[in-house]
Amino acid sequence: MELWYRILEILPFEWAREGQMIFMKNALLAVILLTPIFALLGTMIVNNNMAFFSDALGHGAFTGVVIGGLMGLINPVGSAVVFSILFAIIIAIIKYRSKMSSDTVIGVISSSAIALGIFLVTLGGKSFAKLNSYLVGDILSISPREIGFLFLVLIGVILFWSVFFNRLLLVSVNPSLAGSRGINTFWYEVLFSCAVAVTVTVSMPWIGLLVINSFLVLPAASARNISLNQRQYHFRAVIISVFSGVFGLILSYYIETASGATIVLVLAVIFFISYFMRKRFS
Repeated sequence: MELWYRILEILPFEWAREGQMIFMKNALLAVILLTPIFALLGTMIVNNNMAFFSDALGHGAFTGVVIGGLMGLINPVGSAVVFSILFAIIIAIIKYRSKMSSDTVIGVISSSAIALGIFLVTLGGKSFAKLNSYLVGDILSISPREIGFLFLVLIGVILFWSVFFNRLLLVSVNPSLAGSRGINTFWYEVLFSCAVAVTVTVSMPWIGLLVINSFLVLPAASARNISLNQRQYHFRAVIISVFSGVFGLILSYYIETASGATIVLVLAVIFFISYFMRKRFS
């Protein structure tokens, strides 16, 4: 981390000076690690028309946090990951075995998950306020140890993408063709769902449940408007995601707003710009 702090000292910001505002420097590194993860996974979510999928997983993770708290766990992230993966598998099973659309399945699971979490946390007249931090998130509270964990998650997602991307893309574009080539489409959907579930869950305390879906969808949707092939699509999604994260974080510092919401607004502006530019790339 000391090397990172020294690198930031060349920036023309008061918070980048030596010994100043370590929390801001930690948050900037966290954003740089988190945003490529969301961009890569978001490309497949947009391809598969699963824009509300991360919302459902976030709601499942929220329920896991509540249950972990009721069990007396100091850090309920473990239970949140378990329940988020469980909800991801439930969504995949119902979608695979029924004729219901993805939006219907995701809507049912999402609303049920958040209702269960709110029911449990308010049972007996308890206050909901202690879980507000999971709804809004606070990237400024991230610690160096948690940043190290994010680095491992980023490496894991890159390896996952390198190994499974071609098959995941074929499953999303043409499931019948994928099945004819011996690819088990159901298990690949489950594998991808679990990867998204883990990513959403571990980042929820810093990004916030209310806006985390936008971190996944907006970079990919913007890149899709201005891309002609998969290479451009992924590269531009990552660039848009990282730029918006860094710019939004710094902007939120100076105008004193919530970091997650500010980053999402920057992403939204870029999306609308790309929307009006899309005809040039068609």
